[in-house]
Amino acid sequence: MFEIGTERVPIKVWADRLEPGGLQQAKNIANLPYAHHHVALMPDAHEGFGMPIGGVLATVDAVIPNAVGVDIGCGMTAVRSSLEKIPPSELQHLIETIKNLIPVGFKHHKDPQPWSGFQNAPDLPVVHQELDSARRQLGTLGGGGVFCGDEFRSRLRCCLPRPYDDEGKRGSA
Repeated sequence: MFEIGTERVPIKVWADRLEPGGLQQAKNIANLPYAHHHVALMPDAHEGFGMPIGGVLATVDAVIPNAVGVDIGCGMTAVRSSLEKIPPSELQHLIETIKNLIPVGFKHHKDPQPWSGFQNAPDLPVVHQELDSARRQLGTLGGGGVFCGDEFRSRLRCCLPRPYDDEGKRGSA
């Protein structure tokens, strides 16, 4: 992580590289009068519409419904695992294994993935037309700016992120 301190509030960056457009958007929102404490750019940050996708903006006395970069469904969820702290020598192997098991890009699972929510799909022709594809895409990372990592928090449990991609597909828990 590095910090850019040239704006009204600092920008904390967890990305290895930034697109010029995404960086300019981060600078713009860091200068808003209601921006609070700092702006954060996640490892997958890239240019959006007004705000970087993969950017986080906390505000004071303001609500900005469109401050998601107009990238519907994009986000991250941490999933607590039963794993204890993993030695760095084994962590890279674990992350590579996860990446090899989860389809990325245009790849899908060979078999439909189980999820009870499919039974409650709206009775609309377009939904029924896409259900078979959705069953094979559940738990994929899609083709957007996605990343996989780990975080160790209190109680020494390993929290592995459950990714959402830029197309709104969620990783399965």
